[in-house]
Amino acid sequence: MAALWAGVDTGKRTHHCVVIDGAGRVLLSRRVTNTEAALLQLIATVLEMADGDDVVWATDLNSGGAALLIALLADRNQQLLYLPGRIVHHAAATYRGDSKTDSKDARIIADQARMRTDLQPVRGGDQISTDLRLLTARRTDLIFDRVRASNRLRATLLEYFPALEAAFDYSKKAPLILVAGYQTPDGLRRIGTTRLTAWLQKRGTRNAANVAAKAVEAAHAQLTVLATQTVGARLVARLAEQIMAIDVDVSQLDAEIEECFAQHPEAPILLSMPGFGVVLAATFLANTGGDLTAFETVDRLASVAGLAPAPRDSGRISGNHHRSRRFNRRLMRTCYLAALSSLKNSPASRTFYERKRAEGKSHKQAVIALARRRTNTIWAMLCDRTFYQEPIPPTLATTA
Repeated sequence: MAALWAGVDTGKRTHHCVVIDGAGRVLLSRRVTNTEAALLQLIATVLEMADGDDVVWATDLNSGGAALLIALLADRNQQLLYLPGRIVHHAAATYRGDSKTDSKDARIIADQARMRTDLQPVRGGDQISTDLRLLTARRTDLIFDRVRASNRLRATLLEYFPALEAAFDYSKKAPLILVAGYQTPDGLRRIGTTRLTAWLQKRGTRNAANVAAKAVEAAHAQLTVLATQTVGARLVARLAEQIMAIDVDVSQLDAEIEECFAQHPEAPILLSMPGFGVVLAATFLANTGGDLTAFETVDRLASVAGLAPAPRDSGRISGNHHRSRRFNRRLMRTCYLAALSSLKNSPASRTFYERKRAEGKSHKQAVIALARRRTNTIWAMLCDRTFYQEPIPPTLATTA
């Protein structure tokens, strides 16, 4: 049993730490800068106050500004719990006063760590998983940036040249090369199909003749010059160049992720699982720390991934389940996408999915159920260090 609980409300430049005893009395309330010297002094002070007894630390962040604190506590074998900001926000309503301060939040974090038994420890990962966490997070950010830029490009094209916007899928490379050089109806009509084809071929565009023909056809469909054309064309060119630059960054990141992922001992096992490519498998490792023993049970892993339904019963209503509000969204997205992808090449996954649909579940519910089932398989594979083997259908097994 711990003697002291230390709650840390983390920030970018400063943290606020509150230490309480078993009765909830505040023994220390201090603001510290996010520097190694200040944090080491804080840890030493708290440990001195504990006088050899255990201290349970708790924080509302498990990365970012709390990274240095987490590393220093791990080096000293200190127990650290993660209290999501959502819990702190809702718990604040049960404490006296309507004000919101760093000291109050730190006090709530410490008190919740003292009373609750469902908080998860901050899990550290091996070096490869840590590297993959940064690389895959950056890749996800780039993909989101690409989607935003692509949507903005289409919206801007609609402002002055709707025919060209409707002619192409701007997630492809060829249309981006086109609008990076020619964005207006009059410009496309002047260059013509033949010269535009040669211009696109020079820049490595596939099906250049078809792209040029569709672009010039769209240009002839609109002879009116809109007031938004001059500025809109400049913005479209910049957006197209931005998207192509993002594609280059993503390709470089994919190469780094593949190289880093290949060094992990669990990589071949995860890749043997249908639905897992390099990026999804690397993201799975990044969000589990590369060591499933930290989760203790497969049910805990499923809960952290948001795949384990939580009951919401009341009065005479029973059997009502919903997804837990506290889960790792990137891990859930990874498991969901891998399950969805497995429908293409895994007969067992397809059979399970169709059975759930026949039971009346929606497409999303069936895929989540499949992801939960696959979590059990992944857990067993990684614990036993065995590769995936597709189950033999009952009919074939009987025949054999």
